[in-house]
Amino acid sequence: MDARLQLRVQRYGWDRAAAVYQHYWERQLAPAQQRLLALADIQRGERVLDVACGTGLVTFPAADAVGPTGFVLAMDISDEMVKVVTLEAERRGLPQVRAERLAAEETATPDKPFDVALCALGLMYVTDPMAVLRAMHAALRPGGRCVVAVWGARARCGWAEIFPIVDRRVRSEVCPLFFQLGGGDALRISMQQAGFGDIQVDRIAATLDYDSPEDACGAAFAGGPVALAYSRFDDATKDEVHREYLDSIAEWKHGDGYRVPGEFVVASGVRSDT
Repeated sequence: MDARLQLRVQRYGWDRAAAVYQHYWERQLAPAQQRLLALADIQRGERVLDVACGTGLVTFPAADAVGPTGFVLAMDISDEMVKVVTLEAERRGLPQVRAERLAAEETATPDKPFDVALCALGLMYVTDPMAVLRAMHAALRPGGRCVVAVWGARARCGWAEIFPIVDRRVRSEVCPLFFQLGGGDALRISMQQAGFGDIQVDRIAATLDYDSPEDACGAAFAGGPVALAYSRFDDATKDEVHREYLDSIAEWKHGDGYRVPGEFVVASGVRSDT
């Protein structure tokens, strides 16, 4: 896919998903985000960069950790996600949080470097993950920490059929490289190539719990990366893709809902140059 087209697909797709994203995904993503924050070990007064911040599920715990003497720059490609974070920071009275609309690839070296750079489940959506990792490396002070989380191996993510189901009905793939960093040792190697040392990688088996078919479909279609394509489907097509998706996760039906397997990979590294 052309990089500029992919950028537009992600920007406007996440604009569509912003209103329901946290409702559908806060509980499901918690294991990855909690491990990411534990590895980051954010301290009082530190400066934190949160790349692809979404609705702030990592931003706000980071802001609490740095306290009023620290700073968190939350960046996302979606205007609507940035608005959510900005309004929530104001509601919570957190002047140490600033949200900006920036693509992950646009991360630049600041005048004052960061102590910590985070990217919680955002690298799967960019066309050049190495460029993002190198930009995060450049944004850190020597000794600064970087922690990233991605979805794991496709074979361990029971919901993965969502992409071919949607792709069969659109002109180009929605997330063509989604699982490239989740398999094997790909994330470790990418972080090494970006310049990080002292790398630690954890694989986390997870279960995505949905109380109903409606919740499972809402998360997969309206609350995630295929939201833009899904918004353009007519009602008949929406009913059709719902049936196909529920058939694809039928083996994990549990009572009225579903318990779908998933996997996260969380990696941390240090900028070791001087």
